[in-house]
Amino acid sequence: MKYVMSLITALLISISSPVFAMDLQQAKAQGFVGEQPNGYLGVVKATPEAINLANDINERRRAAYEKIARDNGTSLDQVAALTGQTAIEKSAPGTWIKTPEGQWIKK
Repeated sequence: MKYVMSLITALLISISSPVFAMDLQQAKAQGFVGEQPNGYLGVVKATPEAINLANDINERRRAAYEKIARDNGTSLDQVAALTGQTAIEKSAPGTWIKTPEGQWIKK
């Protein structure tokens, strides 16, 4: 399990290049996107840019989750959920996160 957590932490860091990370951080800070318990980025305020950003990041995340799941003999859903929990825990105060009940709240 420690190995999976290490991979998840590395994933969260590696799925965004420095320029892309700035865009993601700005989108989070401005309340356009937020982290969800399912491990994927969600759109809080729907704009074409926010939707495109979320779709791009989620495609990268899914590919990484599939590799982690395959390498560790676990399911995609388990990796995604664990990553979602980790991403929510690491989200900065003032950013949006989705509760398990499906509501967006400010952290």
